[in-house]
Amino acid sequence: MRNAFIVVTALTASVGAATLSAPSAAQAQGAIIVEDSGTVGGPYIGIPREQVSRFREYVVQERIPSYMVDVPVEVGSVLPEIGVTYYDVPQRYGATPYRFTIINEQPVLVNPRTRRIMQVVE
Repeated sequence: MRNAFIVVTALTASVGAATLSAPSAAQAQGAIIVEDSGTVGGPYIGIPREQVSRFREYVVQERIPSYMVDVPVEVGSVLPEIGVTYYDVPQRYGATPYRFTIINEQPVLVNPRTRRIMQVVE
């Protein structure tokens, strides 16, 4: 009976360890995973279409500076670690965990942890 308990405990521990190490293994392989961008299966967490023009007006009124960087301004691009300032998105433009900045004269939403562009606000 004691041997069965040890086997079950060891199996549970190895499954748990494999589960915890899976995300880092995916990163080590260079996989690029762009978080929810309004596709099927999850809520849209960017600036809603009906708020885009008002949000762009807000950016102009607030005189948010534009940062020139040598990365494509497209979803999935990663911004430099230094030299770019990120701002909170006002609640009136939709609840989002992302922050915004202006890159090459284009407003973008960025995941603040990864610096990955999540939405280009056109």
